[in-house]
Amino acid sequence: MERRKALGLIAATGAATAASFTAAPAFGADAGRAAGTARQGKRAAKGGYTFALDKNVKRTAVRFKNRYGIEVAADLYVPKKGKGKLPALLVSGPFGAVKEQSCGLYANEFARRGYVALAFDPSFTGESGGTVRDVASPDIYTEDYSAAVDYLGLQKIVDRKRIGAQAVCGLSGMALTAAAADSRIKAVATTSMYDMSRSISRGHEDYYTPEQRQKVVDHLSRQRWIDAENGTYARLSHEVPFDENGNVAPSDRVLPKTLPADVDPVTKSFFDYYRTERGYHPRSINSTTAWTATTPMSFFAFPLMTNIDMLAPRKALLVAGADAHSRYYSEDVQAKAPNTVDLIIVPGADHVDLYDRKDLIPFDRLDEFFTKNLA
Repeated sequence: MERRKALGLIAATGAATAASFTAAPAFGADAGRAAGTARQGKRAAKGGYTFALDKNVKRTAVRFKNRYGIEVAADLYVPKKGKGKLPALLVSGPFGAVKEQSCGLYANEFARRGYVALAFDPSFTGESGGTVRDVASPDIYTEDYSAAVDYLGLQKIVDRKRIGAQAVCGLSGMALTAAAADSRIKAVATTSMYDMSRSISRGHEDYYTPEQRQKVVDHLSRQRWIDAENGTYARLSHEVPFDENGNVAPSDRVLPKTLPADVDPVTKSFFDYYRTERGYHPRSINSTTAWTATTPMSFFAFPLMTNIDMLAPRKALLVAGADAHSRYYSEDVQAKAPNTVDLIIVPGADHVDLYDRKDLIPFDRLDEFFTKNLA
């Protein structure tokens, strides 16, 4: 099944057809889970991590505020044997994930290699502040990266002239946008990049017709009235799907609780990370719920990548799986700025493989890139 149809899968199946779903491995009332074992999964339910902390790395929970006054929650990863002023990396993503998942795994690995790494929850998500929970803003998320630079640059162990960004999936667009506007970020790498503004406002591979885009805008506008009247914020699809009759058909979950028997491979790959012991976390939107229903409005209004040319002469390295449904995002950015952006295609990898498959994530190449460009 193609991705644009997969976007409508949850809405099309829904609660009415739940009986036809194939049961997923039992984990009881969305109990926490982590990569590897059931014991680690129980740890995740208490706010634990989906990966093991390297014995040579120290992890410390920290907090800092962005310029909107929102407190950002983060984990600081430091090599235990690090000496002098060290290079540092900001790490966040995927969209709807938390620091205890993929970006923490990346931060842990980079700290093992000698970097100071800061894995953070974007505003309104995870343990970060923001009164309304699980609302996304491309503007504020971009600001969160610059706020993370503020924090890292004030640490005595960090060389503030050697700060870079490593982003995963949906926070990659914000990392590139932040770097284009903040020259303190000296280099950017992304894996499984998504341009969330493009994805949300135009659909996968830009499949939305002008009529469908208007229907999405009308849907969001109606939802604003509903939320205002109810005094609450409903949760519905951030990538709005359409049903067989051409009507918007949002769901109140990013992923189904259990998989349909005829599930498409894209939904299955996300499910196999977020809804199993491999990557489940109780604070992850993708593992448990959906974004606020009006989240897409700001992504229609705030296009990412507009100023990618401002990144030069600094460099970016984009990594995409050869089999990833999202591969075209990285290819299009590289084509737009070929002298600034390099691209690595990983054979045999899909989009989600690069979240945590350390046998596929090219950490050596990423390390080489940062070593060169943070020199």
